[in-house]
Amino acid sequence: MANIQLQGKIFIRGEIETTTGLHIGGSAGELDIGGVDNPVIRNPLTREPYIPGSSLRGKMRSLLDRHLNRPLNKPIRRNAPRVRIHECDKLTDYNECSVCQVFGVAPTRSMEDTMPTRLIVRDALLTPETRERFDEIDTDMPYTEVKTEVAIDRITSAATPRQNERVPAEATFGPMEMIHSLYTLDTDSEKSVDREIALFDAVLTGMELLEDDYLGGSGSRGSGKIAFRNLKVIFKSRKYYKNPESDPITLAEGDGVASLRSADYQSQISDAIQA
Repeated sequence: MANIQLQGKIFIRGEIETTTGLHIGGSAGELDIGGVDNPVIRNPLTREPYIPGSSLRGKMRSLLDRHLNRPLNKPIRRNAPRVRIHECDKLTDYNECSVCQVFGVAPTRSMEDTMPTRLIVRDALLTPETRERFDEIDTDMPYTEVKTEVAIDRITSAATPRQNERVPAEATFGPMEMIHSLYTLDTDSEKSVDREIALFDAVLTGMELLEDDYLGGSGSRGSGKIAFRNLKVIFKSRKYYKNPESDPITLAEGDGVASLRSADYQSQISDAIQA
């Protein structure tokens, strides 16, 4: 088996702004009479809402699966066989699948030559500015609002109210950070560097698809529209980790994912690795 070598890491840093209310569900710790039906996830220490990295990463992967028409071939649980995701189970398929190469697959004997998961997505917390602004206004609950919806029985017209807790629009979470690792095999390092850099485009595509879709729950009913703001793409090569005095390279900056797509990542990263 060929040796795997880390060539560097691409960092996407910025902020996430809620364009509409955002509901990423949590679990009620105890029965609260008169409480909200569907609470948001909160930091157990500060009780502030946050965006889990798993929610961002999972939604990006799901959207890319649909965008690239990947087959939904794997049940997520044995007791839920109708809930399926895409995951390559053959090495030949994996080598042609940018989604599985970026987001990873479960290790199997037939897939021993796969690379480690490339994409890391951090949790995003409320920014201090948003926290201060929310402290000054009267929200329904700490840092959140309560949206009441009504389900209508289409036969009897009976109304059943329900309540969703949401982070209000114009809240900002940050710093947001995604880290994409570049790996090569020692058997064909020059060719695989180019292929690795090309995989990074899947991350940008997933972010842009997410901006045009929704994050969390109740997206078809108005919630979950977000925007990535104040973005910066930075590269740290292997030589940076050997020599802390060297500086990371800024590859691109912009407000919104579309502004990052035009950068020449291929030549900038290749030059940094070969320097």
